[in-house]
Amino acid sequence: MSALPPCPQCASEYTYEDRNLLVCPECAHEWDPAAGGEEESEPVIVDANGNVLSDGDTVTVIKNLKVKGSSLVVKVGTKVKNIRLVDGDHDIDCKIDGIGAMKLKSQFVRKAQA
Repeated sequence: MSALPPCPQCASEYTYEDRNLLVCPECAHEWDPAAGGEEESEPVIVDANGNVLSDGDTVTVIKNLKVKGSSLVVKVGTKVKNIRLVDGDHDIDCKIDGIGAMKLKSQFVRKAQA
């Protein structure tokens, strides 16, 4: 049995190989041992079409989105200016005219044309 390195995230010794990746069963972290320990410092957030988003971009909503706890709806085609990317399930923090501050998922927006 070969000695596999411990998980870089939780230091668990119970790692296993899955194709070309190493996987930790305790924290579900996956990494490529061929990368030499180079982890990305921050995740890349992409829109529904696969375009990379960055802070300050303008995006367009591609689906009617109900606002929780309210009867408001963010309509298809609503432009959202000056977005801010954050960590978490809802990875876009923004202000929408007529609604106010909101968090959106990047899968429901596309980058607006310049």
